[in-house]
Amino acid sequence: MKTMSGHEAIHQASGRARLFELLQAVMQRCMTCWRRLAVWPPVGRVQFGSLRRTTPISRVFGLDRGDRERCIDIVFIERFLKDHQSDIRGRVLEIGDDRYTTRYGGAKVDQRDVLHVRPGGGATIVADLTSADAIASESFDCIICTQTLQFIYDVHAAVRTLHRILRPGGVLLASFTGISQISRYDMDRWGDYWRFTTASARRLLEECWPPDQVFVQSEGNALLAVAYLHGLTVDELRPEELATRNDDFQLVITARAVKPVMQKGERS
Repeated sequence: MKTMSGHEAIHQASGRARLFELLQAVMQRCMTCWRRLAVWPPVGRVQFGSLRRTTPISRVFGLDRGDRERCIDIVFIERFLKDHQSDIRGRVLEIGDDRYTTRYGGAKVDQRDVLHVRPGGGATIVADLTSADAIASESFDCIICTQTLQFIYDVHAAVRTLHRILRPGGVLLASFTGISQISRYDMDRWGDYWRFTTASARRLLEECWPPDQVFVQSEGNALLAVAYLHGLTVDELRPEELATRNDDFQLVITARAVKPVMQKGERS
């Protein structure tokens, strides 16, 4: 039997290595092609249509495409408030205006107040939530604070104020912005600082409220996130698309926090 020389053995091993590398490259290429074909739509075949643009369809969250109630985030906020309208009673404070106090409180409301950082617009209390010492503690049975906290830099101080001015047994009904374009109107006046998740909203409220008295939920899915970023309205979506919730795409976060009634002898 002929014995292979050392040079021939090295040459043969090198050839096997090159063949192995070639097979690996072919297999990698096949896997890449398979992945591109296995997903739907195939890579490179997505039809963007009207969404293939670098500017949104609406810069004002769809307000220029229909009534305010047709904006995607507003639909979820109003649904949340309607579900908890029994909490809107007694003396109620609403941030910005009193539209929700009026709509969902009705005859259950004994006194309604509106807080705004600037005078006018129906404000009965002009104050900054981060330093509202003039508002007496334990003044309100319900506070409605929707889409507000993202515009306050010292959000922790604002939440402490909300807790302080709420009466024992009272309820905070709040909503937070998750996935969203910047509100240019607010950015140019007082700032647009934060975007929230259910985790950050819960942790923020639990700095003041007991964890078992804080109830947080998100609304949204991938399609709604894209639609909202473009400023589309609910009229451009199907009911089942609005009803589908995916917690990885948190468009709007809603929260209900109840201030406990202290028992005799307890300290807050």
